Amino acid sequence: MIQMGRQMTKTEDQEMINRLESAARTGGITKREFIRYSVLAGLTASTATGLWSTKAKAQPKSGGTFRWGLHDGNTSDSHDPGTYLTRQMIFMAHTYRSFLTMIMGDGSLGPDLADSWEASADASEWTFKLTENASFHSGKKLTADDVIASLNHHRGDASTSAAKALLAGVTDIKKDGDYTVVVSLSGGNADFPWLMTDYHLCICPAKDDGTIDWESGDGSGPYKIDSGEFGVQFNLSRHDGWHREGAYFDKVEMIVLNDPNARQTALMTGDVDAVSLIELKTMGLLQRNPNIKIHNIPSAGAITMPMHCNAAPFDNVDVRNALKLAMNRDEIIEKIAFGAATKGNDFHHSPAQPYWPDDIPQREYDPDQAKSLLKKAGAEGLTINLSTADSVYAGAVDMAVLYAEQAKAAGININVVREPNDGYYSDVWLKKPFCLVSWGARPTPDVMYTLAYKDDAAWNESFWQNEQFNKLLLQAKAELDNAKRADMYREMAILAKDDGGTIIPFFNNFVYANSTKVGTPDQLAASWENDGARAASRWWFES
Repeated sequence: MIQMGRQMTKTEDQEMINRLESAARTGGITKREFIRYSVLAGLTASTATGLWSTKAKAQPKSGGTFRWGLHDGNTSDSHDPGTYLTRQMIFMAHTYRSFLTMIMGDGSLGPDLADSWEASADASEWTFKLTENASFHSGKKLTADDVIASLNHHRGDASTSAAKALLAGVTDIKKDGDYTVVVSLSGGNADFPWLMTDYHLCICPAKDDGTIDWESGDGSGPYKIDSGEFGVQFNLSRHDGWHREGAYFDKVEMIVLNDPNARQTALMTGDVDAVSLIELKTMGLLQRNPNIKIHNIPSAGAITMPMHCNAAPFDNVDVRNALKLAMNRDEIIEKIAFGAATKGNDFHHSPAQPYWPDDIPQREYDPDQAKSLLKKAGAEGLTINLSTADSVYAGAVDMAVLYAEQAKAAGININVVREPNDGYYSDVWLKKPFCLVSWGARPTPDVMYTLAYKDDAAWNESFWQNEQFNKLLLQAKAELDNAKRADMYREMAILAKDDGGTIIPFFNNFVYANSTKVGTPDQLAASWENDGARAASRWWFES
């Protein structure tokens, strides 16, 4: 519902216009209402009329079978949400099952099964009000019991779920009627509703004993499973009981095409309507095809280079900063990422995440300053090993070699050690003192910092210890004032940049493509490829 009655800020005006545009596209507002509210938001009547014409024409159309080629799927996949790992199951989860919340196209947090959520004053208790319109594909009404059982599936000593750590702070989950769920935490967590978007935490039907029925593949998402085979293909059809907007296709075929050449050929020949990943080396070729649209979406996924701060020479902050200054990130992005990346600044907080500190000066390539720091540290003529493997990132070995060449100007000798692909993350990561790592996207800086930068985190890959950083991390987690929280993350970013043990060359973009016959929203979510893995419910055929 649109509320008026006070003078709005420019930001609020734009947010209002964005909502009006979305309503026009989906048929949720009349022309008269659109023009009226647009004028109140600061547009002229003529501009509002022109905007209506363009946005109303973009209204999604229903019908057709959407064929979706995915780049990652295994025959060992299963419907158990605690085991989701491959893109096939992550994308399936967002297609046939529902979550409490969802990440929207503009990166904000929006409703899925929960219509609203509210925190206690200290953010240690969260109350979720569920929609009363959701049902499972089997016809069963979705209630608070299903939510409680689904979250508990990932809790307790007996749970083997990969998401168990995400809910470690949960002390109790109870219902207040059929459509209200109350979650109690051991401490404040302002990001808890964001955690509910994790791909493991989808909602399954509850059994009488408090466990969940995951085996049947029953869900409450926009599409229901008709048939399928893990690692091969799933065929789905629209769920008429879907509780949100979207689900424009009649049917969806999710086809696993692990081979990049096969996947891109299928797109070019029209055998599929969209693919989840394209090879950066061939992006230029595909761009010349008038029937294909490429999306190059900045994300929070990152390439990192952790240095063990508890081992020489990386225990010296001047050495760490010299190695950061010895990298020409622009050249690496151009030659390795083919421009499909956002330059890193040595703190693990992406512009695709909330609270992005956009005023911190970018660290640039400065071999002379690097030399000066090495001299200060008594480490002139530094020689170190850098471990990497082909499996880390497309071009990871080439990137390490290029960095080694760049570092020579600072008097640094880097020996690139090409490690086996098999066992890289068990035998190299967290064990060898300097290596290349690929991180997937996380929805908020708190999740990322808690996983990999907190002093006692199991995945603290640089073994960095900073008392002020950890103090701010705890404070920010429980802070509900967004401005205060943003200030805390800015200070944490500066600490990581200037004292931390991790070089971050870049945040890699999500690069995927679809036929021009497919319509897409103006804004595409950056949480996963293909509009946050929700192409099936958010996209449509133009004709």
